[in-house]
Amino acid sequence: MTAKPKLALYWAASCGGCEIAVLAIDEKILEVAAAFDIVLWPVAIDAKVRDVEKMADKSIDVCLFNGSIRNSEQEYMAQLLRRKSKILVAFGSCAHEGCIPGLANLSGREAIFDYVYKKSPSVDNPQGIVPQPEYEAPEGTLHIPVFYDTVKTLDQTVDVDYYVPGCPPEAENIYAIVKAVVAGLGGAPLPPPGTVLGKETTVCDECARTRAEKKITGFKRTWEMIPNETDCLLEQGLVCLGLATRAGCGALCPKVNSPCIGCHGPNVEVEDFGARMMTALASVIDSQDPVEIRRIIQEGIPDPVGTFYRFSLPHSLLRRSALSGNGH
Repeated sequence: MTAKPKLALYWAASCGGCEIAVLAIDEKILEVAAAFDIVLWPVAIDAKVRDVEKMADKSIDVCLFNGSIRNSEQEYMAQLLRRKSKILVAFGSCAHEGCIPGLANLSGREAIFDYVYKKSPSVDNPQGIVPQPEYEAPEGTLHIPVFYDTVKTLDQTVDVDYYVPGCPPEAENIYAIVKAVVAGLGGAPLPPPGTVLGKETTVCDECARTRAEKKITGFKRTWEMIPNETDCLLEQGLVCLGLATRAGCGALCPKVNSPCIGCHGPNVEVEDFGARMMTALASVIDSQDPVEIRRIIQEGIPDPVGTFYRFSLPHSLLRRSALSGNGH
């Protein structure tokens, strides 16, 4: 009897939504279980890291790795699963671009610890104790992962074969990837290494809203207006990132009257999502007056990093804010 190919799933610095999204393929999860021997999936099965460590290198056929790299344990697991896997997939936005955990790159470790463990209004820590990588207890030395100054993407840590965008990836895209891998293991050609699996156009191409010539005189926050359900949201003054975001979600957010926030990452051949989006917005602001342009941007987009780099700061040309010697 031929052994089934082995599948691993792992969760690093992320919310866990990508892990749950795998279950969104509904009854098709039974087909996945039938096609693969799942050897690691911490959210769903009792598998141990030591068991993976004992496996032969390249004995895992495919690993879906979600989450960015925040600490030394996650870095170790990325290196371990790269060594053990034939195909390593950056699964979801955190692994692909850094996503929400990557916004921590606006601060350093010391600044984060200072607020979280000392200054946060909900903290009662009169001794100012912060986590330490090692602690001498009566039972012996205790170890916890080292918290890094900088959040990294998976491909800034190890080589990655494929990328699956989305926060989280859509169920139909997840299943399409599983089918492609199964076909590839059976001898069918796989995409070139480094491919972002999915469509190459933009969310605007999937959006059914009516578009005209864009002439923006001001931006509004989502809570400041109720847009109509037919016209382009950007033309109504909402910062909709669909014109720079990779298609594949079916324009789900605009369908429910909410602007695209860019969770599918940049469309093909875009090096920096934020730069692409800012360039696009600059071209549609209806003013030539630098003072007026500045006012429109400052009043309508008070958090440009959170707006344009919400999902991609670690993977961007900026990567992080500057660090001084004390980690700030």
